[in-house]
Amino acid sequence: MGAFYCAICRQTSFSGKAHIFGKSHQSKLKVVLVKFLEKVKEARRTIKNPQVERFDCTQHKRKCWCYCCGLQVERDVTDGDITVLFGGLLEHMARPEHRKGTHTFWWENKADPKLRDKFIITENEMERFKTEVAKALGSFEEKEDELIKQQATHIRAQEQHRQEILQSLIEPKAELELSNTEGPCNSVDEASSSSHFRAPGSDEQARSGRVDQMVARQWAGPGQGLTFIGYQDSSNSGNVHTGAIPPWLQEDPQEGRSGTMEQEIGPSLQDFLKQKEQEKLKKLPPNRVGANFDHSSQTDANWLPSFGRVWNSGRRWQSRHQFREEEGQTNRQKRKRDQGAEGTKKPKPPEQQ
Repeated sequence: MGAFYCAICRQTSFSGKAHIFGKSHQSKLKVVLVKFLEKVKEARRTIKNPQVERFDCTQHKRKCWCYCCGLQVERDVTDGDITVLFGGLLEHMARPEHRKGTHTFWWENKADPKLRDKFIITENEMERFKTEVAKALGSFEEKEDELIKQQATHIRAQEQHRQEILQSLIEPKAELELSNTEGPCNSVDEASSSSHFRAPGSDEQARSGRVDQMVARQWAGPGQGLTFIGYQDSSNSGNVHTGAIPPWLQEDPQEGRSGTMEQEIGPSLQDFLKQKEQEKLKKLPPNRVGANFDHSSQTDANWLPSFGRVWNSGRRWQSRHQFREEEGQTNRQKRKRDQGAEGTKKPKPPEQQ
């Protein structure tokens, strides 16, 4: 028997087509059909009640796998604006190619014949689906028109409210200008009539009070909950929009008053580099070559190094005497150890014949 590849089990069988009658194949086939039947049932429910939604690229670009045809099918039908859910799957299942592929799939895998008709959409069901979709599209467009009208009404209300606020801000200014124009004509009469009852300077205080009140009312705004904090005079210094120097580039007036520079905070650069070098030296072995070299020794320019010991300070003859002294100490210690070891040994008793 030749090799036989099973697409359901995704493996190659060398027992021929007898593999499709096995328990493992039939169990996996049942799982596949149950999984695909759930999608088909969900699509069939939309035949009587189609679902039309606004297009969403994250939800309405899904695809599903048709096990009968071995193809990847678009689940929904969309034109970029409106989407009909499960329209693509129903159209595929109503085609003659799908019908033929379903019969072939059932024959090759020996599936249950009672389930075959559930995976095929008839022409009558497809016609009914198209009729219901046309009705659903009409109702969807009506809802969209109502939504657009509501949004337009809301926009008009907002625009009207903005116009009212703007008008309320303009009217106090017009009244203020009118009072200023009428003021010089009646200033003589008002001054003569009120000279006996008002103190000098009271007119200016009253006028300034009214102006402040009108300005505060103008800046407050109805229903906005704003507070007038006063005018900000920026005539002396400009800003970055008028070409002035930004604050972070301007010179600090406090600098330069004292003749000496301010003392730097923290260690200097030399101290930092020295500390960093010491940290590196701590990681090296303490008994390395040149660890005890005397860098602070003073020598003239005509001196040639005699290299006492290995890069230690001093002359060669000094290092020679030092080496002999150390060698003598080590020899004396070695002799003492040898003598102590011989004293502790017990003499062997004489052998008896």
